[in-house]
Amino acid sequence: MSVSTIRPARLVGLTSGAALLVLALAGCVPNNPTSGEALTVEITDTTCVVSANTAQAGTVKFSAKNTGSQVNEFEILAADKLRIVGEKENITPGQSVDYVTHLEPGTYYTECKTGMVGEGVGTTKFTVTGKSAKVDASKQQQIDTAVTNYIGYIKDRTAALVPAVKEFTEAYRSGDDEKARALFGPARVNYERIEPTAEAFGDLDPKIDIREGDASEDGVPFIGFHRIEKDLWAPAGFTPSDPAGRAELADGLEQNIQKLYDLVHEPKFTVSLDDISNGAIGLLDEVATSKITGEEDEFSHTDLYDFQANVEGAAVAYGNVRDIAKASGADGAKLVESIDAKLDALNKMLATYGSLDTGFVAYNTLTTDQVKELSDAINALSEPLSKLTHTVLGVSSK
Repeated sequence: MSVSTIRPARLVGLTSGAALLVLALAGCVPNNPTSGEALTVEITDTTCVVSANTAQAGTVKFSAKNTGSQVNEFEILAADKLRIVGEKENITPGQSVDYVTHLEPGTYYTECKTGMVGEGVGTTKFTVTGKSAKVDASKQQQIDTAVTNYIGYIKDRTAALVPAVKEFTEAYRSGDDEKARALFGPARVNYERIEPTAEAFGDLDPKIDIREGDASEDGVPFIGFHRIEKDLWAPAGFTPSDPAGRAELADGLEQNIQKLYDLVHEPKFTVSLDDISNGAIGLLDEVATSKITGEEDEFSHTDLYDFQANVEGAAVAYGNVRDIAKASGADGAKLVESIDAKLDALNKMLATYGSLDTGFVAYNTLTTDQVKELSDAINALSEPLSKLTHTVLGVSSK
């Protein structure tokens, strides 16, 4: 889980040098970039500076560099400073990444989130000018179909999530720990498939899926799936919740899962084309940068359920924009071929450890070599997948 494109919105950047930082603090960063030119985002643990505070409507590319000591994320917020309209998570110290999104004319805010939890830093007004970009009718039909299909997938997965979580929480609430343990991994699957959606709704994702380390570092409540997980696989010296405490945790998780269901079933709920492609990238990035260490399910070691669900969610998102990428030209067709092959290879590797239907081996039973093999396969897929949004939006990845 990351604590952070469909939630009431945010996106972040950093500073590249003292002169730029001074300009940013004075409220006067450089103006509009040349069309097609990437905006730089300079990130530290305490600052987030974008090289310009305006851009032309349409496809906007950000090149972010994290020179801080902690993992960070860049967010773009709507005018209300609540709804996240775009984000790039898991930017590790020393890493430089590109993030591409489509922005309509209007007022936005950029910010970064150190440790991917808590309040954003460097929140700065960002104005998008010009007119909405026109898309030819045939491509627009492809886009509309991709969006419609992916929204349907999100709604379907949340509809399956509600009863799965309820079955799990009822077992936990009643003290049937053996049943609750068996249901923990499966109950999380549909959430992990669509996690970028939950991350777009403010603090809903942390309430559902925050890890203990993230909660303690930022001083936020440790609740949700992983707090219940700690009760069910209580480490030495830890006293599990009493019945009243269990009821409170179970009720809270059920309520937040229901809230997620209600939000995605609202008539106005929608996603954009880049939400879909960036969601695929984000799901795999999260596995590659944090879950591979085994820190997600640190008590139960059911991480492989999450891995498989993340990969499946990324595959569905990718599948919805695959034809658009393939039709973009020779480079797009080559990219699709590469993603297809590496996705197939990763799924085959995961299948050697089990399946969502039959269960997976505990992640802590894998050898160092096996973990490295998985990591290499994930990174191999991450490389071409990182170019997906560039391709579907027609932006150079160079």
